[in-house]
Amino acid sequence: MTKLIDEFRRGWQGISQPSPLFSMGFAVVCLALATVARWGLAQIRPDVFFTPYFPAVFFATAVGGSRIGIGAAIASGMLGVIINFSGALADSARFALLLIFWAVCVLTIWGVEHYRTIVAQQREISKRLIEEEAYRKLVVDELQHRLKNKTSTIHAVLHQVLQDQPQIWDSIDHRIRALSATDDLITRVDGSGCDINDLLRSELGPYGHVRFNLNGDPLFLPAKLAVSLALIFHELATNAGKYGAFSSPRGLLQVSWSMSGDRLNVTWDETEGPSIEKIGAAGFGTKLLQSALRAFDGKTEIRFLKTGVHCTMQCHIPAN
Repeated sequence: MTKLIDEFRRGWQGISQPSPLFSMGFAVVCLALATVARWGLAQIRPDVFFTPYFPAVFFATAVGGSRIGIGAAIASGMLGVIINFSGALADSARFALLLIFWAVCVLTIWGVEHYRTIVAQQREISKRLIEEEAYRKLVVDELQHRLKNKTSTIHAVLHQVLQDQPQIWDSIDHRIRALSATDDLITRVDGSGCDINDLLRSELGPYGHVRFNLNGDPLFLPAKLAVSLALIFHELATNAGKYGAFSSPRGLLQVSWSMSGDRLNVTWDETEGPSIEKIGAAGFGTKLLQSALRAFDGKTEIRFLKTGVHCTMQCHIPAN
C-alpha cells in the first residue's frame, strides 16, 4: 500500500511517470467512482449522462498522462451512452452531448498536459540550479583553501627571508596575519553573518589599530549583506592604504554607523591624508562601490575632499 501511495504521489506531483499498469488501474478506479456518482445523481435527475466523468478524466490525465486521459475520456463517453439508470434510450440529443463532452475533455487533457510540462521544466531548472550552486560552492571552497595555503606560504617565505631582520618582520607579521583573518572571516560570513565591528576590525587591523576609530552600537549583519559590506570595506581600505589616510604617517580614519528603522547608515571619513590633486576615470573599485548594495535597496556615495575620502553607505537590513 505504501508503494502505491508513493507512486501516486510521484505521478501527481509530476516527479516521475507511474507504471502503465498503475495508471490504467487508477483510471479504472476514477471511472468507477464517477459511475457511482452518476448513479447517485440519477436518483435526482436521470438525464445526467457525462458530467460526473469530467473529474475522472482530469485526475486520470494528471496522474497517468495524456494517453491515459484520452482513454479515460473515450471510456467515459461510452459509459455515458451505454449505461442507463432510467428507462430512457440513447437518442440524438445524447450523442450531441457526447460530442460536447469529448470536446471539453480535449481542452481539459491539453490543459493538464501543458501544466505537467511546465512543472517538469521548472523542476528540471531547479535541479540544474541546485547542481550549479553546489558546484559553485565547491569551487569557492577550493579557491578559499588555495588562497589560505598561498597566504601561509607567503608568510613562511617572508619569515625565512627576514629572520635576521626581526624589526622588519615584526612590522609586517601582524599585517599578514590580519589579512588572513579577514579571509577566514569572509568565509564564515558567507554562511552565518557577523557583527559589523568584527568585520571592520578584521579588515582594518593590518593598518594598525591606532589609525582608525569605530563608533556604533553592536549590530549583527546577515550573511549576504556582510559579504557585500566586506567587499566595500576592503576596497576603501585598500584605497586608503595606497592613496588615502593610511598612506600618510598622520592619517586617521573614522567609521561610524547607526540604524534608522530597518536601514543601516555607515560613514567612512578619512582625515590627515595626502591632498587629492586629480581623480582618474572610474575603475572596477568605483563600480563595485556603486553597485554592491543595490540588492539591499541601498546606495554608496563617495566624495574626494581636501581632508580625505568621505564615503556614506545606506542600505536595508533584511529581517531574516
